[in-house]
Amino acid sequence: MCDEAEHAELLRNVLQILRDKKLFAKLSKSEFWLQEVGFLGHSVLGDGIRVDSSKISIIVDWKPPRNVSEVRSFLGLAGYYR
Repeated sequence: MCDEAEHAELLRNVLQILRDKKLFAKLSKSEFWLQEVGFLGHSVLGDGIRVDSSKISIIVDWKPPRNVSEVRSFLGLAGYYR
């Protein structure tokens, strides 16, 4: 992880590269200096990536499948988080 000054410098570099390539980040949709970011059902932290706890509870609370279609549905969900 980096300190706040280094983070600010890296952010300036990224935004400058975007500008140079005629790409723009919508700042109203951006968040900076976060300790944790949710992304595609995962929590991304400075020390690694974890499955979002709300997704774990969905799997734990899943009712036992009663037919082949429900088994496939569960395996699809569980397989995504392997």
